[in-house]
Amino acid sequence: MDLPSTSSQSTLQTIAVVGLGTMGTGIAEVLARAGREVVGIDISESATRRATASLAAATARSVARGRLTEEEREGVLARLRTYTELEAAAGADLVIEVVPEDYELKHRIFTELDAIVRPDAILATGTNALSVTRLAAESQRPERVLGLHFFNPAPAMKLVEVVSSVLTAPPAVEAVTALARELGKEPVSVGDRPGFVADGLLFGYLNQAAAMYESKYASREDIDAAMKLGCGLPMGPLALLDLIGVDTARTVLEAMYASSGDRLHAPAPILGHLAEAGLTGQKSGRGFYTYAEPGSSETVRDAQTPLEGARLGEGRPVSSVGVAGSGTMASGIAQVFAQAGYAVVLAARSQEKAEAAKAAIGKSLGRAVSKGRLTQEAADGTLARITPAGSLEAFAEVDLAVEAVAEDLAVKQELFATLDKVCKPGAVLATTTSSLPVIACARATSRPQDVIGMHFFNPAPAMKLVEVVRTVLTSDDVHATVRAVCTKVRKHPVDCGDRAGFIVNALLFPYLNNAIKMVEQHYAGIDDIDAAMKLGGGYPMGPFELLDVVGLDVSLAIEKVLHKEFREPGLAPSPLLEHLVAAGCLGRKTGRGFREYARR
Repeated sequence: MDLPSTSSQSTLQTIAVVGLGTMGTGIAEVLARAGREVVGIDISESATRRATASLAAATARSVARGRLTEEEREGVLARLRTYTELEAAAGADLVIEVVPEDYELKHRIFTELDAIVRPDAILATGTNALSVTRLAAESQRPERVLGLHFFNPAPAMKLVEVVSSVLTAPPAVEAVTALARELGKEPVSVGDRPGFVADGLLFGYLNQAAAMYESKYASREDIDAAMKLGCGLPMGPLALLDLIGVDTARTVLEAMYASSGDRLHAPAPILGHLAEAGLTGQKSGRGFYTYAEPGSSETVRDAQTPLEGARLGEGRPVSSVGVAGSGTMASGIAQVFAQAGYAVVLAARSQEKAEAAKAAIGKSLGRAVSKGRLTQEAADGTLARITPAGSLEAFAEVDLAVEAVAEDLAVKQELFATLDKVCKPGAVLATTTSSLPVIACARATSRPQDVIGMHFFNPAPAMKLVEVVRTVLTSDDVHATVRAVCTKVRKHPVDCGDRAGFIVNALLFPYLNNAIKMVEQHYAGIDDIDAAMKLGGGYPMGPFELLDVVGLDVSLAIEKVLHKEFREPGLAPSPLLEHLVAAGCLGRKTGRGFREYARR
């Protein structure tokens, strides 16, 4: 059979969209705005009316904002024609199916389309969970069937995943890829497996967040705040599940689990419980959160909403802070406390190292002054509040001691044993560990009730999040003290228990590990995966960009800790990551990781 040939201009001019829900309506709008003749098809006349009304409203807004003329708007509206019968697709060059995620429904539509469309027409499914290969194999012309996965909202989201099965003819892929580019989208070519790239990575992460919440490890608000503030994500995972639809997420995860057998893809039981109760998220008015009404994005208070201004009890007074360490994290934390008005003792292994760390803080403050973020007077005052010291003996009178030394348990335990001897009774002792057990640091002292985790994020002056990690022995007043201190230094505290990865790393690093496994399995390249997560998931950095920034050795160490604690086979570090670390390819700091970088 002949398929459309590719050229600088796509030959796909008349396009049918089957299914005029939110996604189908959005795709129809994108196509009509790009000059395509659009045949919108839905069995529901109310759905066709809503699609027409939606396009009219969207184009009216564009005219009001000066992005379209009235004449152009009329042209766009004229290019969308709606029908309730599949026969309307007879003259289409391309048919895009976006009906609900039900294989039998999609199969029935494809079977009917086989008898309706021209032999050279391309048939595309918008599924993100079902098998494109199976749909193709059961079609009369499997070579013309592929996946075309837009992201919601289609007019705004740039990513389009172009999904080939082993049966798909290359000209069909080339034709829809060219179309995607002409629509102003970024096409990424992927193979056929549930979730493809973006959702394949995203839904595993969402599933783990749901399981974390179900285990009562952290509140929904703290989980969402941690991932927004700690990773720069536009939405927290539980709010995103409500937006996507809890039932939809469960369907995608079931398909992923059936394909991978990875227990990390087995839907968290809470997803099934909510879906079966009809609590599917924003569309039903209640999911992980409660909403003003079905379809609303406005959350309202419910039984789980924290009371505003609720007191945790009286904390201990803190006027002076000791920071142990001389690296980037220690310097950043010392700057944070000094800028908030605390007297800070910055202790390192030698006076020279402590002086150098204070000098680094001076440079950081100087950059803030040059960018207009800080006055020179404020910078000078901050620096004056920092006293460098070459020994922990200088912590004798501090109210709060924060260690930010190497991520080595033996080193930290030795330091805490010293703090126990040096610091006055009642001083709060905090560790900034990101992966080691806080209780192991606490047990190195004679006062484990005074020990807590304060996990700052790098760079500490800029990042707003602090994970506050209580052990089973941490006293209530120590917890209240650290929460109050976080607020005073203008950080957002989130509470979590003492287990590997806390909130952010426990959710972030399995996602990064799964991205590496996609490359290892030759499913997709690093550029396509990075583009998919930035464009389709709203991530500020792609996983491989982030891995190279964090450091592959650091990433491997955290993944080993997570695997050791949770014993999940799916958390085992990727062999590719281990090979790169063994080869000394650690990311930007060595000039080579997943990518190569110019030496400075």
